[in-house]
Amino acid sequence: MISVNERAATIVQEMISEQEALGFRATKLKNGATVLDAGIHVTGSFEGGRLFACACLGGLGQVGFTLRDFRGPESNSESDLWFPAVEVSVESPHIACMASQYAGWAVQLDRYFAIGSGPARALWAGEEIFAKLDYKDQADTAVLMLEGRTLPDEEVADFVAQMCGVNPERLFLVIAPTASVVGSIQVAARSAETGMHKLAELGFDVRCIQSASGICPLAPVAADDLRAIGRTNDAILYGAQVSFAVRAEDRVLSELIDRVPSESSRDYGTPFYELFQRYNGDFYKIDRMLFSPARIEINNLDSGHTFRAGRLNPSLLRSSLMES
Repeated sequence: MISVNERAATIVQEMISEQEALGFRATKLKNGATVLDAGIHVTGSFEGGRLFACACLGGLGQVGFTLRDFRGPESNSESDLWFPAVEVSVESPHIACMASQYAGWAVQLDRYFAIGSGPARALWAGEEIFAKLDYKDQADTAVLMLEGRTLPDEEVADFVAQMCGVNPERLFLVIAPTASVVGSIQVAARSAETGMHKLAELGFDVRCIQSASGICPLAPVAADDLRAIGRTNDAILYGAQVSFAVRAEDRVLSELIDRVPSESSRDYGTPFYELFQRYNGDFYKIDRMLFSPARIEINNLDSGHTFRAGRLNPSLLRSSLMES
């Protein structure tokens, strides 16, 4: 059986051994757990962000960088819109993206809070999404990626280790804030994951997805985490493009395709930072149908037909990602 934690642990060991070159800092807690700072008290790096994203995918994806003009074919603008971008390609995507990468674990203990993603989720398997995946990891090591501003302590590590059923000495906690180089990269690497989660929300069996790929503009690092949340979400909602190869009925895909892109949401078209303020900082008041890529393509391997929907929004990308 594929173990996303064992695969990710190999990547994290590389991150630890190369911590100085990557701009990371590893610390061993008193209980034996390892904390790897990827952006709180250190600068991080592009390569560090790439490895962070690969570990988050449970070692089942390739992550790289490119430059891309995000005007889109529908744009009439003569001025270009070049951004660095993060590309991903994923095999076994229902495991890599949904059982591992999806940021579904809110780690909250006393005054500590961070958003957890990565393969440790598949050891705990306490989220509703796992009922749709038919997958639970079995490993004696756990890797949890955290998005937050405070380094986890022994109490947090003990809690995570207990939930995952591993010895704290076999636990790796890797953390980066949203407003950091690694933070921007790891969010941009979620293009395929957001498309898959939207399909799952719409009732599609994501186990039918055979492979996935995506590209997303890399948001410039913002001055604070709240602004960074706005930029990184805008990059996905208005600039991410994904492609899936699936085995399903054409009828199902035809009825589904127009409901997948972000433009199908009632909250589409407003910068995410403004949306967040409109709903008084409550994520759960934002239309959950918004959280999806801008464009999607689905190739049905059974019929050979391809279904496409959505569009890039260059004007919003320009205002969000190029603001001073």
